[in-house]
Parts: sequence; structure tokens; C-alpha cells
Amino acid sequence: MKLTATVLDTTDPKGLALFYGALLGWEIATDEEEWVTLRDPAGGAGLAFQTEPAHRPPVWPAAEGDQRMMMHLDVEVTDLAAGVARALELGAVLAEHQPQADVRVLLDPAGHPFCLWVPRA
Repeated sequence: MKLTATVLDTTDPKGLALFYGALLGWEIATDEEEWVTLRDPAGGAGLAFQTEPAHRPPVWPAAEGDQRMMMHLDVEVTDLAAGVARALELGAVLAEHQPQADVRVLLDPAGHPFCLWVPRA
């Protein structure tokens, strides 16, 4: 078995694919109305985005009764401030709650939380 992709639900698969493609420097591999994929140029698992008309962005951090996130993406960067600035420029939002000093939680344009982090020396 081989993991080929992580799939994110959204009301706008192409828009979310363009966001992550620009953030990661990945190219679109499949571009259909309800299904768009990104290919990892290093050959690892890619990302896919599918239409979900009832998508509700998760709340971070969630309280009782809130839509909870099912998972999140961790994205390694070499410069945390520059990575955050780039993500914000592309349409991400900095989450209000930041639980760690060396990690930044952001929300993508569909509201999915993702983390930018720098490896420790």
C-alpha cells in the first residue's frame, strides 16, 4: 500500500489548489470541476481538493458544539516569519490562538487549519 494524497473538502477545489500550489511550489496534476490534485515534485504524497457543498470550516480551537478539525497539515519552513508572510499574502489568516512559540497556526482560504514550523537545530 502507498499513500498517494491527502484530500481536503472545500466549496472551491481549484481556488484551494491554487493556494497550496503557490504556498508549496507544487503544480496542478489533475484539474476537473469537482476534483483538483497537486503533485509533489519530490515524489511524495500529493494533495487533492474535492467539492463539498456542505463544507463548514472548523473552529480553532474548538469549543463544545463547534465544527472540529479532522486533521491539519504541517508545513516545514526555513524562516517562520517569511513563511507566515508568504501564506498571508496568498490568502491565509493567522489563527488567534497560537499554542507554541516555534509554530504558527494559520487558516487556509477554506478555513482548514495548517501549521508552519521550523525544525530545531
